[in-house]
Order: sequence, then structure tokens, then C-alpha cells
Amino acid sequence: MLLALIAGVIASLPAMTQPSEITLRSLAQQHEINIGAAVSIGALRKDSTYREVLAREFNTVTPENVMKFEPIHPERDRYNFTDADELVAFANAHQMQLRGHTLVWHQQLPDWLTAGEWTQAELMDILQQHIYTLVGRYRGQIAAWDVVNEAVGGKDSLRKNIWLEKIGSDYIDLAFRWAHEADPQAKLFYNDYGGEGLGEKSDAIFAFVKELQQRRVPIHGVGFQMHKTIKNPPLPEEVAENMKRLNELGLEVQITEMDVQIHNGTGTRDERLVAQAKVYRDMLGVCLEASNCTAFVTWGFTDKYTWIPGFVGQPDEPLIFDESYRPKPAYNALVDVLKNS
Repeated sequence: MLLALIAGVIASLPAMTQPSEITLRSLAQQHEINIGAAVSIGALRKDSTYREVLAREFNTVTPENVMKFEPIHPERDRYNFTDADELVAFANAHQMQLRGHTLVWHQQLPDWLTAGEWTQAELMDILQQHIYTLVGRYRGQIAAWDVVNEAVGGKDSLRKNIWLEKIGSDYIDLAFRWAHEADPQAKLFYNDYGGEGLGEKSDAIFAFVKELQQRRVPIHGVGFQMHKTIKNPPLPEEVAENMKRLNELGLEVQITEMDVQIHNGTGTRDERLVAQAKVYRDMLGVCLEASNCTAFVTWGFTDKYTWIPGFVGQPDEPLIFDESYRPKPAYNALVDVLKNS
């Protein structure tokens, strides 16, 4: 009788709601923006904490390597979709968007391709079939593709690579058209580094994508890689102005590969981490203010798995979680921007 009475009293009490967990993902949803990270397939397979933090904090993923030409197309007549399929399955299981990266690039090409003596027609056929096969396989599952990566060399010039030398500058238009044919619903991006602010490189990229539009090439946006350092951070007002002029062309902008090196900065480690946090804060703030900035993606998310030390030849901590998955000042800065914008 007493137990029944207690149960009745408890049932009559107002329901107590638990506050929802504050994460980058939950805050980004309120702003209707994609927030994501590049994914290492090795870490995804072997590290349960990596999987848990990735799914909890982000609503978008980019394949770090597994969709690049060399790993996914190791022989002319053979593709290896095992790793890419695994990443797509993870994203689908956790209701995450996918950014495909990348269809056409001058690096990470297989030996069979770079060592071949191809005619123009042969290389065009190879590229077309590569794009049709890859984009077609994931049609409807990948929201956006980095179609062409790092093709702008300097002012009024394209980077010399196998595609330009063998096919000609038309390879860029063709790549976008073929990608659009393979998946008409996917948004197609040109992706590059060093063009996020104002200057010769960003002017060249702006002129380049404007010319693509004039030729009615199906392009929807520009990716700012944003590999930066605290010694030479991007200027927020310049990035904002660059986003604005791209918006006037009707193009989206996505920050696609952000990390911020601290090894070459000054001050104590704590001071450098604060400086790093400011760069992340500033860039997300600019993105949220720009109506055409639709994604903020970091190149990895934990210092446990980052390409920077191998690239610069010394230790660094460029990402928003440390090696033990503890949030750094950079993470807290992103949360603060999302909470208060």
C-alpha cells in the first residue's frame, strides 16, 4: 500500500527534462550549417573513441584519402571501393552528410596513370570513366563533391599537371560536366588553398570560377582549404569580402580543410593555443555571417591523427581536440561562436 502511494506521488510530479548535450553538431543544427571533419579510415576502424567523438560532434564528413584517385582506382580496369563504402556506411548510419574529395587532382595518382603514354582521347576516356564510376556509385549519397582540386597556378595561369598537358584546359570544364551528368543533385565545388583572403591567388580563383560560369559549366561553390598558422592567420575582413564577391556570382563557399599550426608561433604553449582558438573563432564567425557559407570542415579533429607533423617535420597540435580527445581552447571557441551568434 505504501509503495503504491509513493508510486502515485512520483507519477503526479512534473516530468524533469534532461538538458540536451551541447555539441558542435547540435549547435550547428540550430544555425542550419554543416560542421564536419575529414576522416581517417584507419582511425575509424581501430579507435572507438574516434568514432564516438566524430558521430557526436559533427554532421558532415569528408574522406581524407579513400576517394582520391590512387587508392580508389589502383589499376585501369579495377576499383577498390572497400574503404569508401565503409565511410559512406558510417555516415549514413549516423545521419551525416558526405563531401566527396576529390575527383581531379595533380597528386595521389596511381603509377599506371602517370607512367602511361596516353593520347588525348585515351586520357579523356580514363578521366570520364573515373568520374562516372565514382560519382555514379554514390549518387544520391554524397551532397557535394570537390570536383577539381588546386588547378589554379598563379595569376592568369593553370597549374601544370598531367590533365592540362595531355587533355588541355578543357579537362576542368569536362570534369564538372561529367560529375553533373553522373549525379545532377550533387553540388559541385572547386577547392584550393591560399585563396581565402584577398590577393593574387584569390583574384585568380575568382576570375577562374567566373569564367566557368560564363561557359555554363555546372559549378555551385568554392572550397577554401584554410590550412593556416597562428604566425600568419587569415584576416577576417578579407575573408568576408571574398565570400561576399563569390556570393554575388551566386556561388556557395565552404571552409573545407581547416587546421591551424602553432609550432611557428611565439609565446608559451597555452598562449599559442589561445591564438589558435582565435583563428578558429574568427573563421567560423565570418562563415556564420556570410549567407553563402554553408559548411565549416576541419582536416581531422584530434591531434592524435593529423598530417601536419609529417608535413612540417616537427610536432604540432593543429586541431580542436588534443591527442586524448580533450577539447582544446579552439573547440570551446567554436562552441562559443555557435552559442552566441
